[in-house]
Amino acid sequence: MPMPVSRSSSLIEQPHTAALSPLFLAALALLIMLGSARALPAPTGSGLLLHGPAGAAPVPALRLATDIAVDVSGPTARAVVTQAFRNTTPDWMEGTYVYPLPEDAAVDGMTLVLGERVIVADIRERAAAKRAYAAAKAAGQSAALTEQERPNVFTNTVANIAPGETVLVQITYQQTIPVADATRALRLPLVVAPRYNPGSQALASVATAPAADPVPDRARISPPVLDPSQVLPVNPITVTVRLEAGFALGAVRSATHAIHVAETGPQGRRITLAEGVVPADRDFELTWEPAPSRAPELGLFREEVAGRTYLLATVSPPEAEAAPRPARDVTFVIDNSGSMAGASMRQAKAGLLAGLARLTPRDRVNVIRFDHTWDALFPEAVPATPEALRKAEIFVADLEARGGTEMLAPLKAALADPHPEETARVRQVVFLTDGAVGDEERIFAAIHEGLGRSRLFMVGIGSAPNGHLMRHAAEIGRGSFTEIRDLGQVGERTRSLYAKLESPAVTDLTATVSAPDAEVTPRRLPDLYRGEPLVFAARLAHPEGTVTVSGRVGGKPWRRTLSLGEAVAGAGISKVWARSRIGETETARITGHLTAEAADATILGLALEHGLMTRLTSLVAVDATPRRPAGTPLVAADLPLNLPAGWDFATVFGEGPHGGTAEPRQRRAEASAPGPVAEAGIALPQTGAGFLPQLALGLLLALLGLGLQRLTGRLPRRAP
Repeated sequence: MPMPVSRSSSLIEQPHTAALSPLFLAALALLIMLGSARALPAPTGSGLLLHGPAGAAPVPALRLATDIAVDVSGPTARAVVTQAFRNTTPDWMEGTYVYPLPEDAAVDGMTLVLGERVIVADIRERAAAKRAYAAAKAAGQSAALTEQERPNVFTNTVANIAPGETVLVQITYQQTIPVADATRALRLPLVVAPRYNPGSQALASVATAPAADPVPDRARISPPVLDPSQVLPVNPITVTVRLEAGFALGAVRSATHAIHVAETGPQGRRITLAEGVVPADRDFELTWEPAPSRAPELGLFREEVAGRTYLLATVSPPEAEAAPRPARDVTFVIDNSGSMAGASMRQAKAGLLAGLARLTPRDRVNVIRFDHTWDALFPEAVPATPEALRKAEIFVADLEARGGTEMLAPLKAALADPHPEETARVRQVVFLTDGAVGDEERIFAAIHEGLGRSRLFMVGIGSAPNGHLMRHAAEIGRGSFTEIRDLGQVGERTRSLYAKLESPAVTDLTATVSAPDAEVTPRRLPDLYRGEPLVFAARLAHPEGTVTVSGRVGGKPWRRTLSLGEAVAGAGISKVWARSRIGETETARITGHLTAEAADATILGLALEHGLMTRLTSLVAVDATPRRPAGTPLVAADLPLNLPAGWDFATVFGEGPHGGTAEPRQRRAEASAPGPVAEAGIALPQTGAGFLPQLALGLLLALLGLGLQRLTGRLPRRAP
């Protein structure tokens, strides 16, 4: 299909670009002040960090501030992520920032803002986008490239940032809102946690050739990480959520951040961070509940795009009747690798102990722990007698966080079923981890291959768990995903999780649309547990007929038929459908149901048709006018990330001098291959040079933000 043409326009003509909060502009002004006060001119060739006298912490030379604005409308959310890259050096810079987005985000837009110029990105095949970006960079043109590394990890690269200049990169995406026990949740990942990337040598044997690298793109998902004991947090973030729930609201809470909630109507709230600006060192989570007795039983939404109808359905099956608890074999797997040090380890232990306490002698139990090694408490699951449970409690209490995260072997051991003939017993695996690994596809393939009659329940631990790994592993494992972010959540969330494990599931679910050409996603609907609604999307040629949902609830047949005429108008549903279909196709590729060639062709076609980011497509924005003078060198910098809150830097990266960051990388943009650059000592100033002018600029930006907000309120909103 033909590609859209990049275009420039005045900033004032783009209402979505103007909707930046005053707090974000103030944070940006703070970066300017810090850059002016702390960063001296860097020698040619430095990029990532300016280094002070011996023993002093390095200072990032390219700074970043982020503003996230989310509009929630019923079951979907539309987000705008604005990243401001500030060049504090006298060099022309290229900046690379690795950042997270929700794992189910349908990323469909990017703009590059240079003063009053707005350059709208094209969606292209990844290789073509990289070529266009490289050509623009070499020609001295401003350009931005957005690439997907994982469904929840993205990279923005911005070329030719002038000395002292700030450029904005704005990302837009659509996502659905998950529901559990009538509670809706919005999660905004704010930091990419350091990943453990297994080496290929671990897979090779003496008799065979070296194995393929399980993480061939390890360099792209391993940005430098700052040591919080030596460097203050960077990458300040502001968040605004405009919530229109579609029903009368009850409690609105955040378990991760202090928030300010302003009522905008019975069904609406405006949520901001109580502190205004926070460092990007933990995920943001917002939950809301309907007012008592006002929970909707179903929702059916439709959108018309290019002559086709897209549906999004949320149906809550009835609670299963109380039934005797089946005898269960439960294997707990706990991650005690270095990334779990500190608060995460305490949370994981508490969550596992809560599960042990609910077992009865009719059940059988085992516990597996892993770091770069693994071992099991028992050779196989044993009856959960008081003596066995005491041994398990002691085993768990003695665990310490250390070493790497070799997840594959303990996962296979937990799924191995020594008694597949015992179909009367329910076999469950509860996996507690932060998921901080880079070889996700190997994990998914192993679950598909070894699941059998088991069900896999993933428990995400800590301030920044790997949502892509956790959620997708649970989907393939026909279980569920639970997050525990602090000790205060252990009791509530483990009670909910273990109630699911003890409750009969809604099984054998199907969704049938009367229209013969309907395409439903996911094609294979998952089992559901207590409090979980069924969510699916469909595409059809005509918005007429019915959709029938059927299954077994507590072993008894259940059916519900809905008229498509009941569907209400929604926005962004076509992108939700396409994103789900792309995810299904990726799973089919990983599990061998589709060849790589067939899967790639399907993914590429869907991505280009719906304008979505995938591993095969990227967004590229190029300004037509060259800006960097010919012959002027371009310096490249990988922006450092904060260590996720609660992590221990020394345990993850080891003891020893890191200069404030783990494995900093500095390089020339024109170099044929990245290479290390010697760290030159640079004396840092002790006073804030230029402080007053920068303070005035900060005040001006804050006033500008207020003015833009008022102006935005009078401008028509741009459709998602």
